[in-house]
Amino acid sequence: MKLAWIAAVVLLLLLLIAWWLWTPDKTRAFLESRYLRSPADMVDVAGTRLHVRDDGPKDAPALLLLHGFGSSLQTWDNWSADLARDHRVVRFDLPGSGLSAPDPSGNYSDARTMDIMVALLDQRGIAKASIIGNSIGGRMAWTFAATHRERVDKLVLISPDGFASPGFEYGKAPEVGFAIQLMRYTLPRLLLSMSLKPAYVDQTVMNDALVTRYYDLMLGPGSREAMIARMAQTVLVDPVPLLRSIKAPTLLLWGEQDALIPFTNSADYLKAIPDVRLVPLPGVGHLPQEEAPARSLVPLREFLDQPPVTSTP
Repeated sequence: MKLAWIAAVVLLLLLLIAWWLWTPDKTRAFLESRYLRSPADMVDVAGTRLHVRDDGPKDAPALLLLHGFGSSLQTWDNWSADLARDHRVVRFDLPGSGLSAPDPSGNYSDARTMDIMVALLDQRGIAKASIIGNSIGGRMAWTFAATHRERVDKLVLISPDGFASPGFEYGKAPEVGFAIQLMRYTLPRLLLSMSLKPAYVDQTVMNDALVTRYYDLMLGPGSREAMIARMAQTVLVDPVPLLRSIKAPTLLLWGEQDALIPFTNSADYLKAIPDVRLVPLPGVGHLPQEEAPARSLVPLREFLDQPPVTSTP
């Protein structure tokens, strides 16, 4: 009887802990009421439902902005407000991120992302755009610039991902650990806040509204499963041959205090990309577009405003 009583108490405690840690999805209606500007921003592209914002003059030079892992198109809010004065600024949530629905195909490979980017540009009637990407969005950006050279005007890489690192080998999918798998069922806000903290040098940027936005959108229906699937399907290739094939003028923007992808990694890109310029950002972390938007916009605008260089015969 005593053992049965102890077992019952332990079971009750485990159930209470499970109930306390359980983190259900937030409803799409709730998320759209907070983060969807217009129903017209939800569009079907290449067989998946995407959240897309298309701002600025439609006949202006086009920019396509790609966010990083676990992020959303709102990461570009400050830049977009400025750039849309004289550029067409197209930004979207990757499938299963932000307000974009999980991809019905279940395919979160880089090749699938390339197809979606082509389809989105075609849908918008954009023959050529400057591509801007941060973190894994940077990897998508340089991959696109290497594989679809005729569609890219200029390339901007912000702390880009792509070279091998601990847990990510070339030609091999990473192992997604048990702790990451648990994210499907439990995601305490404090844990998310702790994981965001290393991305910023200036901790005042990480205010309650910013953490709430990241947290809410990460709890979208199916979003956590999509994030885990994207991680599990990430198979890196040796980037050097692709980087060497890029023809577009390239700007590297990198926070010198980036704690997620070290600034020293910029040397790899400087060696590989033929036409590249590095602008270090002292005192800035992984997300300069959020942490230092005004300061990082200066070199970005200088780069975008440069006329294309025509090669002499």
